[in-house]
Amino acid sequence: MKILALETAAKAVSAAITEDGKVLASGYQDTGLTHSATLMPIVETLFRNTGLTAADLDAVAVSAGPGSFTGIRIGVSAGKGIAFAAEKPAVAVSTLAALARNAAFAGGLIVCAMDARRQQVYNALFDAGDGGSALVRLTPDRAISLADLADELRDDPRPKTVAGNGARLCYDFLAGAGIPCRMAPPHLLMENAISVALEAEALAAEGKLLSAQELAPVYLRPPQAERLRTAQKAES
Repeated sequence: MKILALETAAKAVSAAITEDGKVLASGYQDTGLTHSATLMPIVETLFRNTGLTAADLDAVAVSAGPGSFTGIRIGVSAGKGIAFAAEKPAVAVSTLAALARNAAFAGGLIVCAMDARRQQVYNALFDAGDGGSALVRLTPDRAISLADLADELRDDPRPKTVAGNGARLCYDFLAGAGIPCRMAPPHLLMENAISVALEAEALAAEGKLLSAQELAPVYLRPPQAERLRTAQKAES
């Protein structure tokens, strides 16, 4: 199964093409430029370097959230456009589930953390057992305070590995709370499209394919502008 995967949920942007678990090509950029300017040139380069076109794909996978509201919208919009034009199915991948695949080799408890600001992280926990390929989801994707996450992990004896763009924030807080953990190695620490593709393969095998029209962002809390409007209405 050939999958084009897009990852735009955090600061870095990446895309990858995989086939049955094998990475055919990938591109990653973290230069501070907007995803709207960098994503499609990466995708075009992947197609050019592999000799493939969108018509050769079996599915288009997108990291649909949680994460940056603007980044998620850019990725989902691009994925919808590619899938719709090529008449291909889409796969909506949890950013956190894809992150868990980065660190599954470490075994134990995988703590996926993306900075949600205000001393919160977007988080999900996964049990990676002894470091095999199987991952067991323990919590839903959620926005949780670092204090509440520390309370939840305090008495868990499993070795803990933290991954994601909120990993340093999470690691420092847990360490300060006396909870031992380790960060994923640098090349596996951040969100990337290869893991999105691998998670998408697993979802596709479960029949969790969507039409381009059904592909949609997943937000765990309303955007800041919406929260401000709600607060203003409450005050008026």
